[in-house]
Amino acid sequence: MCELLGMSANVPTDIVFSFTGLMQRGGRTGPHRDGWGIGFYEGRGLRLFQDPRASSESEVAQLVQRYPIKSEVVIGHIRQANVGKVSLVNTHPFSRELWGRNWCFAHNGQLAGLEGSTTFYRPVGETDSEAAFCDLLNRVRRAFPEPVSVEMLLPVLVASCASYRKLGVFNCLLSDGDWLFSFCSTKLAHITRRAPFGPAQLKDADLKVDFQSQTTPNDVVTVIATEPLTDNEQWSLYQPGEWRLWRRGECITHGKA
Repeated sequence: MCELLGMSANVPTDIVFSFTGLMQRGGRTGPHRDGWGIGFYEGRGLRLFQDPRASSESEVAQLVQRYPIKSEVVIGHIRQANVGKVSLVNTHPFSRELWGRNWCFAHNGQLAGLEGSTTFYRPVGETDSEAAFCDLLNRVRRAFPEPVSVEMLLPVLVASCASYRKLGVFNCLLSDGDWLFSFCSTKLAHITRRAPFGPAQLKDADLKVDFQSQTTPNDVVTVIATEPLTDNEQWSLYQPGEWRLWRRGECITHGKA
């Protein structure tokens, strides 16, 4: 299985600490050697880094680790290939334009018998993940030819994710740069950090950070991961079928499919 990483924050924030922990699971402390990717939103822009090499050995990953890009929404992924060869075209996250915005998507799991719509969006690679993403956007485009609020959009997102979940394992992160949607089929966890901030210790690397020295009292930062990334903090575990919608670090609504 692959692993996911997401972030929603109320101020531009770097994710170097969490990314460093996830990177170790890509071939060093975990088996996810088949590529990695991470997308940083900057307003409507999406800065995307991908590499089919294992993240623990990738020079591109080392560049991202050294380069503290600040963003309010981040989606990351490390891959253990099930469907589709190990190649750049099959590396998450995937992105497409809809309603004049860059949408970004990453998936953990495997789907059997997916017959997705290709009326407008079509996969470039061979993964079931990209096929599901294209099908999801086709459903959204069919239901709403013109832009709508995310609150109106939610029923389509939840119903689509529930249908994919029937085909296998479907944990995902999705964003248009304004909000971050998370859906749990089997495994997902999150932590929201706010004042008073404290120290955090990574599970997968000998790295500790004191967020008190790097934040202001008004900062709110939520990190989402397949497995908790630190061993001295209390992470909240999703229930199967649970979804959450995040904006500026806060969960603005949630439910269970």
